[in-house]
Amino acid sequence: MFKKAVEAKSHQRLSGTDRKKLRRTIRTRLPLLTDELLDAILPPKVEITLSKFQNRVHVYSIEGGCPMFFDIDGRGTEIFPTVFALWEAPEMLPSFILKGGEVSRYVLGGADLMFPGILIPPEGFPSFSAGEIWAVKVPGNMAPIAVGCTTMSSADALNAGLRGKALRIIHYYHDFLWESAEGHYVPNAGFFEAVVMEDPSYLTPGSGEDISDASAGVQTSTGNEEDDTALETASTSAMGAKNDAEEHVVGSMNELNLADDVSVNEASTDKQNTLSPEEVDALLDQCLLQALHTTLKEKDLPIPGSTLWANHVLPCRPSGLTLDIKKSSHKKLSKWLQSKASTGMISVKEDKHKKETILVSVDRTHPVYTSFRPEKKKAAEISESSGDRSTAQPQTEKMLEIIEVYKPSIHNSPIFASVGEDKGKLYTASEASDVVFRYIEKENLVKPTNKSMVVLDPILCDSLFKGAIKKGSAYPSEIHKKDVGSTFVGRMQPNHVVMRGGEHVVRKGAIKPVQIMTERRQGNKKVTKVSGMETFLIDPDSFGSELQKKFACSTSVGELPGKKGYEVLIQGGVIDNLARYMVEHYGVPKRYIEVLDKTTRK
Repeated sequence: MFKKAVEAKSHQRLSGTDRKKLRRTIRTRLPLLTDELLDAILPPKVEITLSKFQNRVHVYSIEGGCPMFFDIDGRGTEIFPTVFALWEAPEMLPSFILKGGEVSRYVLGGADLMFPGILIPPEGFPSFSAGEIWAVKVPGNMAPIAVGCTTMSSADALNAGLRGKALRIIHYYHDFLWESAEGHYVPNAGFFEAVVMEDPSYLTPGSGEDISDASAGVQTSTGNEEDDTALETASTSAMGAKNDAEEHVVGSMNELNLADDVSVNEASTDKQNTLSPEEVDALLDQCLLQALHTTLKEKDLPIPGSTLWANHVLPCRPSGLTLDIKKSSHKKLSKWLQSKASTGMISVKEDKHKKETILVSVDRTHPVYTSFRPEKKKAAEISESSGDRSTAQPQTEKMLEIIEVYKPSIHNSPIFASVGEDKGKLYTASEASDVVFRYIEKENLVKPTNKSMVVLDPILCDSLFKGAIKKGSAYPSEIHKKDVGSTFVGRMQPNHVVMRGGEHVVRKGAIKPVQIMTERRQGNKKVTKVSGMETFLIDPDSFGSELQKKFACSTSVGELPGKKGYEVLIQGGVIDNLARYMVEHYGVPKRYIEVLDKTTRK
């Protein structure tokens, strides 16, 4: 539903009558939602905004806050809660629990939930009908990651041997609805960009025992019945394989080793339970220093505290131990980071918009930093990891990461200069939005009588609208907070970064897709042409040789007219298989693949 970006056609406030009607509809649609929980999600005295999108979806948001409910047909009959609402009241919906956090990668990739990926309770599934609204959770994490509709009843599922599609996913964490929310956030440190794991704040030793076979039952729906069957078969064969040593989660940027011993023995459990707050403090400091020396680079700064905790501090904890900030003397992540900042080794700041502590810089000349000696991997671990790399090397070399970045333009350069940011630097959309909100805070432009509106001073008005307003039309004097970020980013120069293995390039403009086209030549012969693969750092000659072996056909590589790149010519109509191959083996997102079949007879 929200796999692709869709712009809102209009925004309006709900009247009192419409607010009451919305509440009645939600209560009817979600019988487990009590009046108290609904008041917590939609406070009675807070304005509710209705956003109407081009795909007929209606989104209901707290004014100046996050979207809480959405109606997929705009008629009031298909209302669903967003993940933001589910994080406020997880008990409003029944939930399917995944077999492990790794399965969440497929859900966050837009796939529907299959029965083999669900952890079956000892008492069995409760009775449910087709078309019911259910949430999706990860073991050890109470915050749901997705919401959808059941595709069959519990009776039909049992008759089918608990195989096939269980839930048609409507909305999930990190889709475009989540990303479009002003100040979008994550509920705990278990939420990464491409995967969701257990919540470290609430995880207790040994809690992972029930999910030691977490990778079993990984299922995705590709929309192709043959592919789904193959995935299901592969999942079943994988159920016997257990990894009791550690869990590996592949994120969007790198491989994150959580070093989480699933089968924790009694000795380490006793050790964890007997740690005093002072010992936990020392362990926290050790993990932070280990992370600063080994994984956290200068290019990663500034970094949100939750990202620092999840991607750098937690992976450095000793194997078999759970790192719980609540068992320290600091109790909270922000207080711990502030205490470290008071020593001068790091500097932090408070992001008032996202309500989070940001690590800004690290003093690598500080005595505490220089005196620390980071731990090195044991020889057995190195040989084991190198063995894993040798088997996975072909796939690792092909891993792709695409980042859309923006450069300040002549319109908004004064905003960056005003807050002390580099006008020649590249920024992500969230970083650019943070810059403009820092300017708004600095100049105190929030409207006193309506905190959701921003008053436009001459510099901000020119940055957002100069040259975009028709002659003779008046410039606006204020703008809604929700529109500031997107409008500001839209006035910047688009660029993109493409990374594959150790290679990366930065290019101006939007990303040009790969073009795959099938044509009919003499008689009934077909040829398939591929161009634009250089955009994703795919060597045309190597790619042509690989396709020749893959599809057992002849291939050739030629230069396009005007030196605009290369084209790989494949004998035969392999358009569908080739598109799938580029997605699975080269990581090229589907949205960047254009397919054109000219052989279809009219």
